[in-house]
Amino acid sequence: MSGQLFVTQDGSHSIYSEQFEVSYHSKYGAIQETQHVFINAGLRYMAEQQKEMAILDIGFGTGLNAYMTLIEGGKRGLSIKYSAYEAFPISNEQVLQLNYPQLLNLPNSTTLFNQLHSCDWNEAIPFHPGFTFTKHLASFESIQELNAYDLIYFDAFAPSAQPELWETTLLEKMYKALKVNGVLVTYCAKGQVKRNLKEVGFEVEKLKGPPGKREMTRAKKVGGI
Repeated sequence: MSGQLFVTQDGSHSIYSEQFEVSYHSKYGAIQETQHVFINAGLRYMAEQQKEMAILDIGFGTGLNAYMTLIEGGKRGLSIKYSAYEAFPISNEQVLQLNYPQLLNLPNSTTLFNQLHSCDWNEAIPFHPGFTFTKHLASFESIQELNAYDLIYFDAFAPSAQPELWETTLLEKMYKALKVNGVLVTYCAKGQVKRNLKEVGFEVEKLKGPPGKREMTRAKKVGGI
């Protein structure tokens, strides 16, 4: 996907999508947003209850969610099966420009980040014993799995750019894809989105948002399909 690279306020890169006229991450900080919304409110929250989990990433984008999950999971000794969906991959040229490995400054960091992007699509890749990664070149709407995931990173483009991704049709697929007591986390806290989540069966929790946002959302599947 074509797009303009820019530096967010925490020094980490993001990309402005020309196709959807929205950025992949918050202008206030890409790494800060991923840390707050997906790692702290999602991965760490679930890690308090279990050490093995399956994660669904909607969508792969710059690879930052997957990369920071790989790092955090390794630190905590977690066993993670990570599935990411992406219909519009960024280019290899864009991948090589992103500065996440430099900012996070870990051994073999650049190699791991690049491998997330360069590995084969639609194939389970064991990065190490605690992290198996599958990257799907497909639309979010194609997901049909049932009771498969413990945690969903719902990181689709904003409702203003792709409103259909935040409507009940897709959110119901997310509900069905989660195991009972599974959790969905998203940066979005729009009232209509929260109402849609409740309509398909989620128990919705309002949390403090990352820098630049007052609130974010965590939703839990408390019943069966």
